[in-house]
Amino acid sequence: MTVLLVAVGAVVGAPARLLVSRALPGSKGTLVVNVLGSLLLGVLVGTTSGSSYALLGTGFCGAFTTFSTFAVEAVQERSFSYVVASVVLCLAAAALGTLVR
Repeated sequence: MTVLLVAVGAVVGAPARLLVSRALPGSKGTLVVNVLGSLLLGVLVGTTSGSSYALLGTGFCGAFTTFSTFAVEAVQERSFSYVVASVVLCLAAAALGTLVR
């Protein structure tokens, strides 16, 4: 059952990432999805568990956020500020999300 919940969440998360990436091309889209995903994960950590976390945290957020694209963009752009901004903003968003509960 857990595998099915993760798959259902991913079916929604991946297209959502695609929509954001098309609206904000390049590294801006990746930064936005990773910050939003970090914020949502921060909220979910304190408010959900079990099946809900499998669906939303692992499934949706796992497919919505992307480390691989972030890594490729960081290498292609050779932008230290992009890497620092991504890490700082994602950590801040996750921390903020934990305060929402």
